[in-house]
Amino acid sequence: MNYQDIDSPIGRLRLIADGDRLVSIWFEHGRDAARAAAREPLDLEERSSEVLERTREQLEEYFAGRRQQFDLPLDPRGTDFQRRVWQRLRSIAYGETTTYGALARELGDPGASRAVGLANGSNPLPIVIPCHRVIGAGGALTGYAGGLDRKVALLELDRRDFCRSLRRGLLLDGGRAANRLEVAPGDEVIQQHPMSRIQPDEAAGELVADGP
Repeated sequence: MNYQDIDSPIGRLRLIADGDRLVSIWFEHGRDAARAAAREPLDLEERSSEVLERTREQLEEYFAGRRQQFDLPLDPRGTDFQRRVWQRLRSIAYGETTTYGALARELGDPGASRAVGLANGSNPLPIVIPCHRVIGAGGALTGYAGGLDRKVALLELDRRDFCRSLRRGLLLDGGRAANRLEVAPGDEVIQQHPMSRIQPDEAAGELVADGP
């Protein structure tokens, strides 16, 4: 396996590939990097490749607000159940969030929210597989492999750039889409979502979320 380290607005990231597929993304000082340091060293070679360059380019576009979906060959390694959860995570639209319970119901096992949470926390490809878009049923942000500060930053990035896209869309259609949107304080447009919604807290100016 080979890797490439890159800088990002949320800290350094290590991109890891096996052949022509991306297998992992580690946050500097994050959970996966700490676990790897505590184990026998992986057989990793610091060497770029086509898939790592594509990943770097697409991450740069994502952080710049120019990309909402990733188009990369992925090979996330885990159990069959984990891979089912990770596949479902990839369908959470940009600017949206969902809950562990909702994911469990969509997978056909309403009682599996804890198992879904564990699988979500084991996601080896954060950002590309957007596990940061899953929150607790009561609105809690819960844990994140890279730390809650990074989770908040990613959610804010999604929301900010999604709102910009909506504004552009409203301008293009003459405002006819306004009946599908809610205007929040400060004239910020936020998305209506059947499972959860992220919006600014007027008093604290922080990110809050509400769900079922």
